[in-house]
Amino acid sequence: MNELTLQIDVSGKKHLYEQIYEYIKNEIRGGKLLRGEKLPSTRSLAEYLQISRSTVDLAYEQLVSEGYIEARPCCGYFICKIDNLLKFQESSYAEEKEELPVGKNYAIDFSLNGIDMEGFPLTTWKSVYKNTLSNYGQNLFALGPAKGEWLLRETISRYLHASRGVNCTTEQVIIGAGNDYLLILLEKILGNNRSVAMEDPTYKRAYRAFRSCNYEIRMIEMDRNGMRADCLKESGADIAYVMPSHQYPMGIVMPIGRRMELLNWATEGEERYLIEDDYDSEFRYKGKPIPSLQASDKHGNVIYIGTFSKSIAPAIRVSYMVLPQKLLEKYEENAQFLSSTVSRTDQMMLHEFISEGYFERHLNKMRKRYKAKHDTLLAELKPFEQYFHVMGENAGLHILLQAKDNRLEVELVRLAEEADIRVYGLSETFICRTKPEEKATILLGYGGLSEEKIIEGIRKLKECWKVCKETLN
Repeated sequence: MNELTLQIDVSGKKHLYEQIYEYIKNEIRGGKLLRGEKLPSTRSLAEYLQISRSTVDLAYEQLVSEGYIEARPCCGYFICKIDNLLKFQESSYAEEKEELPVGKNYAIDFSLNGIDMEGFPLTTWKSVYKNTLSNYGQNLFALGPAKGEWLLRETISRYLHASRGVNCTTEQVIIGAGNDYLLILLEKILGNNRSVAMEDPTYKRAYRAFRSCNYEIRMIEMDRNGMRADCLKESGADIAYVMPSHQYPMGIVMPIGRRMELLNWATEGEERYLIEDDYDSEFRYKGKPIPSLQASDKHGNVIYIGTFSKSIAPAIRVSYMVLPQKLLEKYEENAQFLSSTVSRTDQMMLHEFISEGYFERHLNKMRKRYKAKHDTLLAELKPFEQYFHVMGENAGLHILLQAKDNRLEVELVRLAEEADIRVYGLSETFICRTKPEEKATILLGYGGLSEEKIIEGIRKLKECWKVCKETLN
C-alpha cells in the first residue's frame, strides 16, 4: 500500500476532497504513482488527514469516474493503466469537467458538459467577493453549520419556491459540494440496505455514486414519458432516481400523468422515496417552466436535488438537497457530524449573488445566449432531418440525432473523429443495453461552443456523414 505524503489546507480556499483528488491525479500524471499500485483505504487516509471518510470517498469516486483509479471488490483502490497521457496544464474550469479529453484535443467538441464561460459575470463576481469579505469578515473562516449557512439555505428555499414550485423550509435545505457528495450523504440518512431504480440510459455519475454506496441498482426501461411505472413496481426497488423536468440524456419532459404514477408508487410502500435530480431545469426555450415533481408531493416522499454548476459555472461546486420533513430526524441522528464541504466564503458569496438579483439577471442573459445557440444548431440541422430524427430540443444544453436508416453509432462517431469533431454516442450512457436493435443515436452538446463553431461543426458532419440526397446510400 502506498502512503501518501499529502498535506491539506483547511483554510477553506479549496474544498478538501478537491485537494485530495488533485494531489492523487497529479501524482499519477507525473508518473509518481504507477499502474497497479494500491492506494490507502478511505478509512486510513481519512484518519491520517483527520477528516471525514465521506470526503475521501468523494475524491476517490471522482478519480474512479475519470479512469485514474479502479475499485476492486474486497481489495481496495488501484492505479489504472493510462497510455499516452498528455501532461498538460489544466485550468480550474477544465478540472471540474465530468469527462476530460485525454490524449486528443478536437477542433470542435460537442461536449455534453460544456457551458458558455464567456457569459460568466466576472466583474460582478469580483464585486460580490469584496462585499462578502467586507460584510462578514473573519467569521467566514470559522467552522460553519453542517447543513450550510442559514442565509444561503433560506435564499435557496425562497428561490426554489418562486422558480420551481418547491415547498420547503430553510431547515430542509442541505448544502454540499456537488450532487455526487449529496447522493453519497444520502446513504448516511437512508441507510445502505437499499435498492435504487434508475432509468436506462441515465446520468452515469449518479449511477457511480449509488454504486459506491453499495446500493442494489435496478435499471428500469423508459418509454416516451420517462421511467415506466409498471416496470418500477415490478423491480422491487424502494428508491427511484429520476430527472422529470429534462431527463439526461434523452431530454424527455415527464408528463403529469407519469409523475402521479411515480408519486403513487412512493406512497404504496414503507420508506419509499423518489430522488428528483432537477437537471438543467433553468434552460427552457419554449413554453412555461415545468414545475418540479416535489411541488406535487403531498406525503413527503420526494428528495429534491439541484446544482449551480450549469447555471453559473462548473467550478462553483455548490449543490443543494431538500429533505422531506420526516427524514430530518434521520439526518440529525446519522449525518449531522459531517462538516459542510463548501467553504463559508463561497456560500455567502452565492447568497449575495442570488439575494441581490445578480443571479436572476445572469440566468436571463444565459437563456438568451443558449437559445441563440440552440436555434442556430437546429437551423443547421435542417438538412439532416431526412436521415435523422431530431429529439430533446427546446430545453437543456444538448440535442439528440437518431438515425432513420441502418447507420451504426460507432461508425458515425469514427467518421466525426476523422473530421476532427467529437460527438457522443447514446450507448455511452446505457448501463444495461436492453434494446440492442435501437437506431444509432448521437448526442450533441452546444453550451460551450460559439455559434460560429456550431455552424462549422455541423457542416463538417454533413460532409463526413454524407448528408445529401446525391451521396447517401
